[in-house]
Amino acid sequence: MKAMLLRGIAPFAQNPNPLSLENIPEPEPKPGEILIRVSACGVCHTELDEIEGRTPPPNLPVVPGHQVVGVVEKIRETRSNDFSRYPATKVATTNSEIKPGDRVGVAWIFSACGECEHCLAGDENLCAQFRATGRDADGGYAQYMTVPAAFAHPIPANLSDAEAAPLLCAGAIGYRSLRLANLTDGRPLGLMGFGGSNHLVLKMAQHLYPNSEVYVFSRNLDEQDFARSLGAAWAGEISDLAPRKLSAVIDTTPVWKPVVEALRNLDNGGRLVVNAIRKEEADKDALLHLDYPSHLWMEKEIKSVANVTRRDVSEFLQLAAETGLRPEIEEFPLPDANRALLELRQGKIRGAKVLRVA
Repeated sequence: MKAMLLRGIAPFAQNPNPLSLENIPEPEPKPGEILIRVSACGVCHTELDEIEGRTPPPNLPVVPGHQVVGVVEKIRETRSNDFSRYPATKVATTNSEIKPGDRVGVAWIFSACGECEHCLAGDENLCAQFRATGRDADGGYAQYMTVPAAFAHPIPANLSDAEAAPLLCAGAIGYRSLRLANLTDGRPLGLMGFGGSNHLVLKMAQHLYPNSEVYVFSRNLDEQDFARSLGAAWAGEISDLAPRKLSAVIDTTPVWKPVVEALRNLDNGGRLVVNAIRKEEADKDALLHLDYPSHLWMEKEIKSVANVTRRDVSEFLQLAAETGLRPEIEEFPLPDANRALLELRQGKIRGAKVLRVA
């Protein structure tokens, strides 16, 4: 099968084409796994973090991609004596709703142990044995992939492949971020950065909190215009002060400065939710400008977002299906994955980028 393969970690400045198009063997599902024929895969900023070394080290060589939509080709059932060969199937050995021919999606969460206190509480995103799709196991920048059946999600019929793909990460992590923001209807929300995730958060907030105004901060004038076109009450620069203090801010940027600026815009008792795997080291000096009285005092909070749970993915897909929420997308053929990633790194973002695989 054809796949875009990552073989080494390096900054884009050293290697602007980090993925190579190769023919590799079609994967065979292990007990409890399904084989998926991939049709579309979203392109995420997390892939940039992975390629440039800002995530935990990937299992090289690896096929990236964790916003995967495709059709189930094969299901391999689990027998009780198979657990020692593939412990992750202890989470749920089969998914009775999934059968060959079904359209399913795969998100960042590839598997978890199913036995620790976090998994038992439904917070498998915090599991010490959490495995990430496209980092710890091959992902969707390929014609085929496998995944434990328990971690595949049925795709609602009224979502196209390309529309559904960004929802599996940008949408699901945005949904989790909005839940963690503890917003109440009528209270203002701020969004730092306005790419693939936060443009969906704006749409979610309009549905879940119809009386809450949304304020968008972006260094990109096109993104500011885009936010206004989607109904943002205000859009400005990262360093601007919003017209009013905000109850919550969700930061999706890879740099430190928006953290400080978000805290400056928070109201007393407000919460900043940081939706990022890593912040860039080159920008860490911005933290030296953190001033306790103006940025943190009056019971302001900072909360990070770690991955997603299966609940986040399934609930958000249902929300998107019921409300007609759709991402703005730009499609690329699979061999153009490097170009899509480079444009993402350069900030050429309007909505979400999606690879058309089949």
